Amino acid sequence: MQKNQQEWFDQWSHFQDDSLALFTEWIAPRKLDDFRGKRVLDAGCGRGDYLKKVAPFASQVVGVDSKTADTARRKTQEFSNVVVQEGDIALFQDDKPFDAVYCMGAIQRTDDPAKTFRNLKNLTKKGGVLMIRSASYEGNFFNRAVLERLRRTVFLKLPKPVLKIASFIITLFFYPVAYSIFLLPLKNQLPFYGYFQNFRRLSFFYNKQNVHDKMTAPSTFFMKKKDLEAWFNHQEFSDIHITHYKGVSWRSSGIKK
Repeated sequence: MQKNQQEWFDQWSHFQDDSLALFTEWIAPRKLDDFRGKRVLDAGCGRGDYLKKVAPFASQVVGVDSKTADTARRKTQEFSNVVVQEGDIALFQDDKPFDAVYCMGAIQRTDDPAKTFRNLKNLTKKGGVLMIRSASYEGNFFNRAVLERLRRTVFLKLPKPVLKIASFIITLFFYPVAYSIFLLPLKNQLPFYGYFQNFRRLSFFYNKQNVHDKMTAPSTFFMKKKDLEAWFNHQEFSDIHITHYKGVSWRSSGIKK
């Protein structure tokens, strides 16, 4: 099983996804309509925000999460075609494969992303689509070299109330930065330029939770493009798409042969 961190549960329990646009951008070039009439797996469903987006299109959506299954059930109880199970997405099994499988950011939090990917691939039927969003190694030097060290040595040792206050203050600090230097026409010169584009269009609560995520996640693996290319190889997948999103994450997908 993955490491069960209470901080992770608290974070997802209070998370509010206020942007459908983010999800549609993360699964691009796939579309919500691609889920129509399909049996779908949401691997690492969190509190169920993406389940609620897919449910109106799919014939059935199964959400799996090792920490927040109860929350996801409560949040999606209006949908009769949603089933939420508690489980480890690296080990989860089902009686039959899925038409579509997506994992939006959860794979980077697992103990062994490659093992998790293999399991998700096995859960995808032939002709089905597998979609992965993951933190990127490329473009994330600051997060890898500085933030990850601070998280391990400082943030994870702080009391939860202090972390909540710290995430609030840090998020507040980012606003004058996002609305000054990151509005200059320096897209190719400034790191995290795309990240702060998203920062400006999302709510303060969402941004604060994103900061809190980076401070308290039990572990983070930053995926290299070559790793994703090895996963989504042409022997096993067709119609492969691997693109850098806002300079800080990868969105990748393919049709299983």
